Amino acid sequence: MLIKTLVENTSISDDLASEHGLSLYIETKEHKILFDTGASHIFYENAEKLGVDIGQIDYLVISHGHYDHGGGLKKFLQENTRAEVFIHRLALGKHYALRTREEIAYIGLDEDLKEDKRIVFTGDRFSINKGIHLFSNVAQKEPPPKSNTGLLREYQGQKIDDNFKHEQNLVIEEDDIVLLITGCAHNGIINILEKFYEIQGRMPSHVIGGFHLSSRLVGNEPPETIDYISKYLLDTKAKYYTCHCTGLEPYQQLKDKMGYRIDYLSTGSEIII
Repeated sequence: MLIKTLVENTSISDDLASEHGLSLYIETKEHKILFDTGASHIFYENAEKLGVDIGQIDYLVISHGHYDHGGGLKKFLQENTRAEVFIHRLALGKHYALRTREEIAYIGLDEDLKEDKRIVFTGDRFSINKGIHLFSNVAQKEPPPKSNTGLLREYQGQKIDDNFKHEQNLVIEEDDIVLLITGCAHNGIINILEKFYEIQGRMPSHVIGGFHLSSRLVGNEPPETIDYISKYLLDTKAKYYTCHCTGLEPYQQLKDKMGYRIDYLSTGSEIII
């Protein structure tokens, strides 16, 4: 299985643009999958430079209803005429973020795109194809990230705290590989892994994605929280690749505790599992 990072907050090369966002290309033996599109058209430009033909993607999964994961959706639909697009049925609601304690910005997806006939709206669990699944509806056994503070949704005309029911996670099974991919893990990476175990009866062999341990409004998660997460992740025996909203400082703290069991993906990173 081949994974190329088309968009992330950082880049391995000056030739590849980066932005606050995430887009991952996954190539299995039978399918080509795009997980998120970043915030803009940059995913497409980087894909060309990395030898990825967006027109040949079979499936696009949008992890949740924020622009930094689905902002490039319109560009994708223009450049790819064949793929199905899987979005949680709640993801095209209105979503906002406090930029300061007084300033609110819209961070949702383009609602006009919901009329596109290739969009498939998903629910709590959804099977895309053999060995390719989605799940959401993650229970809050552990407290969600404090860095969710200031992330809002519109409900009955009011802006209230987001409950992230619109966030979904991708599972790809191939041979002995069981890969879990998260977008931002707003529901908490531990809670997502617990839900995965509830469904699968085992832990994944590999995990890729953002863990939302940092935000511009509240900064990083407390060191003791990150240490607690690192111990849990180590106990799963999985190999982790993180990025995007984990934050560079929290990642380094995880790396100090987890060693080779965790690495960071930047724009242009390529891994083979």
